[in-house]
Amino acid sequence: MRRRTRVLPPLALAAVLLTATACGESGSSGSDGGGATGGTASGEACAPVAGEQLVVLEDDRDLQNADNVVPAVNAATAQASPALLPALNAVSAAMTTEDLIELNAAVDVDRQSAEDVAAGWVEDSGVTDGLEQGSGAVTVGGANFTESTVLANVYAEVLTAAGFDASVREVGNRELYLPALISGSEIQVFPEYLSTATEFLNRQVNGPDAEPVASGDAQATATALQPLAEQVGLVFGEPSQAADQNAFAVTQEFADGLGVTTLSELADACGDGSLVLGGPAECPDRPFCRPGLEETYGLQFAEFRELDAGGPLTKAALQQGEVSIGLVFSSDGALAQG
Repeated sequence: MRRRTRVLPPLALAAVLLTATACGESGSSGSDGGGATGGTASGEACAPVAGEQLVVLEDDRDLQNADNVVPAVNAATAQASPALLPALNAVSAAMTTEDLIELNAAVDVDRQSAEDVAAGWVEDSGVTDGLEQGSGAVTVGGANFTESTVLANVYAEVLTAAGFDASVREVGNRELYLPALISGSEIQVFPEYLSTATEFLNRQVNGPDAEPVASGDAQATATALQPLAEQVGLVFGEPSQAADQNAFAVTQEFADGLGVTTLSELADACGDGSLVLGGPAECPDRPFCRPGLEETYGLQFAEFRELDAGGPLTKAALQQGEVSIGLVFSSDGALAQG
């Protein structure tokens, strides 16, 4: 039987802001500033190919920072409730990026409720089997976008199965909810994103000009995060395999035609400079977008088309054969296999 968790009113906090500048929400690691820069293709091998199904090419050289989903917990709550973090780590051990894609698609495409989708995943995954039991009230925060809401409900479902009186509360942006999580006053648990949280706390602890410590290595980033978390009164669990970060997609027809599954293979196949890149206006200047693709992979582009950051314009341009490759988010429900 599926357990139902309580949904509390949205978080209402005084404007208590951290001194750091936000690094953004999940998947915010890149794009650029520039506008549509053009060029004439010197070949046609990698010209756009229309198709409905989009696929992400593996970032096999770790251009993007590792924004794996990771549980963030108020340190005092974690210490007082030894069964809490193991329950959340059980979610991390089971959740994959493919799961995230399917969960997002179920809500955004199939129009199911986030609560039902979360409960279904928990039931089907068997993640609650053999959990250590705890007790007490725990409020899980979730930001106001689909994925965060679903993950918050997954956490609450699992904590309920572990004996806690778990509820979900909608919160705002990181500057608003992180002080509440640190204080433990209104929320005690939050589904975070590894590199984004790491750099946010890095700036909070070491100042706005702190050298970045996050990278494409999830375990190394998690190691860098722990001492930062301790200094502000937080504990982070194990990062899951599931990640929501910048990614580059092509149509299935394009990938099949070239026989590519990774960005390195794309670079090997597309030396004629015929690729058309689509993404947000900032893409030509941001290190995680066009410059990174050029420097890390040696990719060459005939043209850049200014679209949006992983949104409907980029996905439509890919499907309609207007761009060869486009910036998306790795857990976008649009990537669900039909």
